Amino acid sequence: MTQTLTPRFLIALATAGSALVLASAFVFQALGYAPCHLCLLQRWPHAAAIAIGLVILALRLPGWSGLAGMIAALTTMGLGIYHSGVERHIFAGPSDCTSSAVDSSLSAADLMAQINSAPLVRCDEIPWEMFGVTMANLNVIASAVLAVIWLMAYLKSRPAL
Repeated sequence: MTQTLTPRFLIALATAGSALVLASAFVFQALGYAPCHLCLLQRWPHAAAIAIGLVILALRLPGWSGLAGMIAALTTMGLGIYHSGVERHIFAGPSDCTSSAVDSSLSAADLMAQINSAPLVRCDEIPWEMFGVTMANLNVIASAVLAVIWLMAYLKSRPAL
């Protein structure tokens, strides 16, 4: 079994994993779950990890170059942790996709302007969950697994001591 877990195989696995996560996000979107600002931010590191993996595999770069893929996976994992905290109202979210209290001193026109400028998809609301696990939580879990796979590729590519 360990013979099949070559650095190239692990890099291909991590690359495919990020592609699967990204494809899953697009499937959820096609099913009507519009992504919020933080959801969209979490997609970019997966796209970067896919590009990194494909370049490593195509150019036959050394396994240590997969550390860049691990950084991408850790980045999206961090964004997912932050997003999970925003969803649970542990952290304050970005002002462009979270709600705030209504200022009682606003005029009717100002209140209407605030309502009209509010984001359609809010980062601090959970649009989907199963057994208390949200899409942001799933991204954290998947990204942690992918970061470990990237790390394994790096460790297997190092020369024996």
